[in-house]
Amino acid sequence: MINNMVSKAIKDRYSNDLLDGKLAMVTGAGKGIGRACAVALVQAGAEVIAVARTEKDLVSLSNELGEQLLPWVMDATSDDFIAKVSEQSNIDILVNNLGSNKPEPFIDILPETYSRIVDMNFGSVFRTTQAVVQNMVSNSVHGAVVNITSQMGHVGSPNRTLYCATKHAVEGLTKALAVELAPAKIRVNSVAPTFVDTPLTRPMLDDPEFREFVMSKIPLGELADPSDVANAVVFLASDLAKMVTGTSLVVDGGWTAQ
Repeated sequence: MINNMVSKAIKDRYSNDLLDGKLAMVTGAGKGIGRACAVALVQAGAEVIAVARTEKDLVSLSNELGEQLLPWVMDATSDDFIAKVSEQSNIDILVNNLGSNKPEPFIDILPETYSRIVDMNFGSVFRTTQAVVQNMVSNSVHGAVVNITSQMGHVGSPNRTLYCATKHAVEGLTKALAVELAPAKIRVNSVAPTFVDTPLTRPMLDDPEFREFVMSKIPLGELADPSDVANAVVFLASDLAKMVTGTSLVVDGGWTAQ
């Protein structure tokens, strides 16, 4: 039901030649923001390599989007995935969406939690981007990298120290890469959403007290929809943003403006 609503919100918003002839890759594409990004990029004319660990998610996405969707059932943190990415010489757009969170007090974070979150939220972005960009540079592809970060990459929040730290790290990586890769005409930006209604956030938002806290921090008075994030990604991936690099497009309803 949610997937259908997301697709309906995106459908027909874009000229289907905006990204015509482009090949995009989206990690964490099975659900939520990643799925919305895959749908939006296809609607804008791109072919999309959709990466997710759950086959049934990619099967349903393939059924919805047809031949423009190229499903990869893989773990985007794995060496096998990076090896396969390194063989793809024609990727024009990379959307690093893979990420996770485990809200808890800083003093309770276990080493295994630290390793998992850091590897997924930062390590996978670093390694995937490196593999894609190496081919972009070698093949003179004027590409675009869009990292999905968070408003928590711009502010702090209790019980989210590890998540904030990794998202701040990706924001730093985004700026540094944008400067370094500009001579190769490769643009690097981020999209930093507020809380989005997804399978990852729904258990947290089901807590009335936490939901009240979140809503009190968003001046526009509503949660973001996955399509709101996908719209920002399409813009940054397209030539509409040809002079935009090294920036973070904050889709937060005003949270960080306060």
